[in-house]
Amino acid sequence: MDLNDAELEKEYVITGVDTEGDEEMESFLFSLGCYSGEKITVVDKKRNLVVSIKDARYNIDPELGACIKI
Repeated sequence: MDLNDAELEKEYVITGVDTEGDEEMESFLFSLGCYSGEKITVVDKKRNLVVSIKDARYNIDPELGACIKI
């Protein structure tokens, strides 16, 4: 299941990041704290996802959300 399928306000653990070989995207997600074993919560869903990682909030688009496996 990827992050786009997550329920609001429920904490998940990232099981992996699949960027299909896009090293720039993988590096960007890693800089946000998106890597295996890290906890993530979807705070809001509209056009984009608002996620909470390590007490910080980020607005990510559905393309990035699809790369984050939970």
